[in-house]
Amino acid sequence: MKHSVMLTITSLLSILFFTFHLADDIIRGFEKGGVYNLTAVPIFVVWLYGTLVLGERRSGYIIMLLGSLLSLAVPVLHMKGKGVGVASGIANSSGAFFFIWTLIALGVTALFSIILSVRGLWSLRRGQSR
Repeated sequence: MKHSVMLTITSLLSILFFTFHLADDIIRGFEKGGVYNLTAVPIFVVWLYGTLVLGERRSGYIIMLLGSLLSLAVPVLHMKGKGVGVASGIANSSGAFFFIWTLIALGVTALFSIILSVRGLWSLRRGQSR
């Protein structure tokens, strides 16, 4: 499979998992629900535009790289501090499986997108020097 196709798929999955996770954070009270959360909408739109419209361009790779780095931070931040175990109350709550699954899925797709974005940027650099 072409690397650009894999990057598009993993980037779209990261966007999907990130939106699921943001909604779950709001439901659980980690994020306050309100107009402030709508600032995520333009961020996701830029990321989506970079993925679908600017896919194989330098700007598209950079947008997907930044979105993926942001996504990779989410599982790390949730695992710090009280974490997602029994002490935080998440492990025994309703929907705990989905919450933790989205963290893991987001981490996997984000890290893979980072690798593919860097590879895409690297191939553009090599292509220009020839």
